[in-house]
Amino acid sequence: MAEKTVGEKLKEELFLKKENPLKNISDEKWEKVTAFAQDYKAFLAKAKTEREAVKVSIEIAEKAGFKPFDAAKKYVVGDKYYVNNRGKSIAFVVVGKQPADSGLQITAAHIDSPRMDLKPNPLYEDSDLALFKTHYYGGIKKYQWTTIPLALHGVFAKKDGSVVEVNIGEDDSDPCFVVTDLLPHLAQEQSKRTLNDGIRGEELNILIGSLPFKDDKASELVKLNILKILNEKYGVTEADFLSAELEVVPAVKPRDIGLDRSLIGAYGHDDRVCAYPALAAICEIEVPEKTALCVLADKEETGSDGNTGLASDFLRFVVRDLAEMQGVDYTVALRNSKCLSADVNAGLDPTFKDVMEAKNAAKLNYGAVITKYTGARGKSDTSDASAEYVAYVRNMLDSAGITWQTGELGRVDLGGGGTVALYVANMGVDVVDLGVPVLSMHAPFEVVSKFDVYETYRTMLEFCK
Repeated sequence: MAEKTVGEKLKEELFLKKENPLKNISDEKWEKVTAFAQDYKAFLAKAKTEREAVKVSIEIAEKAGFKPFDAAKKYVVGDKYYVNNRGKSIAFVVVGKQPADSGLQITAAHIDSPRMDLKPNPLYEDSDLALFKTHYYGGIKKYQWTTIPLALHGVFAKKDGSVVEVNIGEDDSDPCFVVTDLLPHLAQEQSKRTLNDGIRGEELNILIGSLPFKDDKASELVKLNILKILNEKYGVTEADFLSAELEVVPAVKPRDIGLDRSLIGAYGHDDRVCAYPALAAICEIEVPEKTALCVLADKEETGSDGNTGLASDFLRFVVRDLAEMQGVDYTVALRNSKCLSADVNAGLDPTFKDVMEAKNAAKLNYGAVITKYTGARGKSDTSDASAEYVAYVRNMLDSAGITWQTGELGRVDLGGGGTVALYVANMGVDVVDLGVPVLSMHAPFEVVSKFDVYETYRTMLEFCK
């Protein structure tokens, strides 16, 4: 074999290496990747809404020794507890050896996903069919939500204080629902609309039934029959929709994608594909050097506002309670803390490469992706991580042998998006986005790489230690 030239040696030493990491992956490592993917798919199948994600996360965490937060208790090193915020966001804490004012290791992800919500007064009858009116939640391509099987999840909160859970459309024996669309034969006028306007918000109506109640004298008999079914099953009336949170999501199960089963297709990868690795990681921690805190938040897809989003004081209160328990200043604890904002980035899609800048685009199977900044155009509405903090994360990843990459969310004047990083940074915390690249993001069926999910989990575990 010919000896390498000076230039070849120098190139090997100085150039950024971009070889596909799966070329030389061992069978043992791939078994770990696929085993973790199975656990993730099981979580995803049961956690299609933020309420369900909190509920399932608690079940997993309690098996790992976590208990509900007790304000009267003084927690010591190694104790594990969680703070449940209205059943829609949650924080998990493992108390570390060092006091809170030395800083916490925080992982932050969101557990809400784009979907359709029922309007407060949703049920109506038209042309002898019963339908629900919806209001879409988050950034969606509306046409993608037509003619696919849909499920209804959520709660009715009744005036007497009781809450009734709803989950219809997931079990094979359940009925499902659908948003109808025009047949091509009659869509000449619709086809003249722009793609963004092809299906309008007020056209996202859910078909839910067609059988009339057997009574010749009453009106709106199909609607009446639907209310009768709901009343018998859940004990509700039409007025109870006014205080309900009912979400319409794709009635699809997580599936392996590809003949090689290397990818996962599912609804809700954004951002449960980062939330689950963060949860799994903190559940493995026993006695960390610094306190580990994993927060899973609601409302990111609509700006993180509200009392269950990370623009609220929820995270600040969790840190304050711990700091006060230890007799230290919580503002100092926050200023000394580090955070991984566990959120997804866009994966490079070979069909639509022109929207990305190839040198700075994340690729599937190249590991967890660091996103130094998000925002839009001139980095508006973003947290731009410092060079020092990115170097800290680089060193941690390389020292642990974790495969990672960097990425941006599309071309400079074209792309843009936000994460919870901004709101954590506003508390004085060092933070950078790190997560999984996704194809078809915000669609009813998104795609991720099993390998990238596993490397994101390894990152969260190393960071929490």
